[in-house]
Amino acid sequence: MVPLIIVLLLALILFGAGFALKALWWIAIIVLAIWLIGFFVRPTSSGGGRGRWYRW
Repeated sequence: MVPLIIVLLLALILFGAGFALKALWWIAIIVLAIWLIGFFVRPTSSGGGRGRWYRW
């Protein structure tokens, strides 16, 4: 009975980790796409050059 519970818990943990990792991959892809769009579509600054869309 105990080995069955251990196997079921392990399967549940691995399923949850796999789902979380897949969700994190999608979030990373979305953030990368937003960053690339912001990099190419940034406004011009008052000096005539390309301005920065981020603060760092």
